[in-house]
Amino acid sequence: MRLLLDSHTLLWWMDDPSKLKPEARKAISDPSNLVFASAASVWELGLKVSKGKLRLPLGFHSVLREHGIEALPFTAEHAVESISLPAVHGDPFDRALVAQCRLESMTLATRDAILGGYGIAILAV
Repeated sequence: MRLLLDSHTLLWWMDDPSKLKPEARKAISDPSNLVFASAASVWELGLKVSKGKLRLPLGFHSVLREHGIEALPFTAEHAVESISLPAVHGDPFDRALVAQCRLESMTLATRDAILGGYGIAILAV
């Protein structure tokens, strides 16, 4: 399985995996699965850091690698897909992740069940 972690899933996995459902922990830690974090999520988290709403360790990109998480670039193709989505959800970062899941055949690990309304596979966390 190709898993894309949304922002809160990514934070929980790195900070306190016990916040995730057992099925989610199992899927993320399964070495046969490929686990990704979107550049859009890294941007979203960076914005929260810059506003003083969140603290992240220095070298966050290195921390991702240490947790076995690959960075997924956000491309122009992803951007075009995200703006063509129906108005199921308004958050631009979530729409970016949905677009990536649709184009890259990924499952989105999220607590936001409404995103399944876009016809993507969801792993409830």
